[in-house]
Amino acid sequence: MIKTKLLLFLLLTISTLTAQISGTVKDSLTGKPIPYVNIWVENENIGTTSNENGFFNLDLNDNKNIVFSALGYETKTISSLENVLLHPKIYQLEEVIVENLKKTKELEIGDAKKIQHTHLSGDKPWIYGKLFPFQEKYIETPYIKQITFFSKSEIKEAKIKIRIYEMNDSIPSNDLLHEELIVSVKKGMRKNTIDVSKNNIKFSEKGIVVGLEWLIIDENKYIFEYKIDKSKSKNERINYAPSLVINYSETEISFRYYGGKWIKNKIHKSNDGKIWDNKVLTPAINLTLTN
Repeated sequence: MIKTKLLLFLLLTISTLTAQISGTVKDSLTGKPIPYVNIWVENENIGTTSNENGFFNLDLNDNKNIVFSALGYETKTISSLENVLLHPKIYQLEEVIVENLKKTKELEIGDAKKIQHTHLSGDKPWIYGKLFPFQEKYIETPYIKQITFFSKSEIKEAKIKIRIYEMNDSIPSNDLLHEELIVSVKKGMRKNTIDVSKNNIKFSEKGIVVGLEWLIIDENKYIFEYKIDKSKSKNERINYAPSLVINYSETEISFRYYGGKWIKNKIHKSNDGKIWDNKVLTPAINLTLTN
């Protein structure tokens, strides 16, 4: 009974006529829906997000494995339509010594700049992350105070989720945030600064990855117009705000999560005379550290 109460269950239904899987993500302890769950077809670029009521739809052509990922719970892969139970993660918390600290030092890292190149999500709940390797000088300012990122949104108050991971075996791994952090960004090109000092996140010596997770929900939906080549006619497709501002790095310090796994972004090798030649597309993210 006690173990059952610690589990999250997903109530799934399927319509074979429409080849659409739909369901509601619920917490078995409270019975309340779980919003903003990252849902992917395994190893494919097909996914969605549960809405604020925990409900989701996912179109499929065949029976395939589906990956459910939510902060605070173990990632679960399913291949059947039975109820799915997700075990909550057990965090081993370090001993905290409470002191009356004076936060007198700050250090901004990241070198992110506001430029016009932006990355659209399409209709995919990608997580786009930037690696911050550990440096000895961070010892004097070991805590993350603020996260700054640049965005461009076509709508007002677009929602995006912030994730913070510890590096492990060359990929993002352990969540350093233990509660959801959903932020809204304003319309247009914006510099967004988020205070995370209350979370007491210490910079890991393994390095950390700050991720921005797109939410494929109705509130973020808009119609994106574009042209193909030199055609004068406009095409339309559904997109989800916000777009992320992208910088160009000479080192491979960015990752993307899709299909239920992390992929390191590689250097774009070409001689086309473009600004991104022999660079890695990296989300524009800075951190402010403090003591």
